[in-house]
Amino acid sequence: MSDPKAVTDLLPAGWQTMPFEPFHDGVEICRLWQGGPDVALLRYAKGASVPRHRHAGLETILVLSGSQSDERGRYAAGALVLNPAGSIHSVWSDTGCTVLIQWEKPVEFVD
Repeated sequence: MSDPKAVTDLLPAGWQTMPFEPFHDGVEICRLWQGGPDVALLRYAKGASVPRHRHAGLETILVLSGSQSDERGRYAAGALVLNPAGSIHSVWSDTGCTVLIQWEKPVEFVD
């Protein structure tokens, strides 16, 4: 069993000084919790995207800064996005953004 963890001072902008590493072209990750469900911060550079993928479990996204888009719309800072198991989308950010993301299971990339 893992020990509880607290991330203090995440808001309003404490996340900006947290350690990020490369994740996908133009997207960096700061892993906060691993072992399912996973929790992380994702930081998208302006124009970055993640290819079309299917969710095997619930994904929860809270946009902290900038805006993130998918086929259903554009989500600005403060938006909460819930992608249930079986949902498919691609993700991009025209302006750049940082999101807090939680996912139950890894995604499967599709055509």
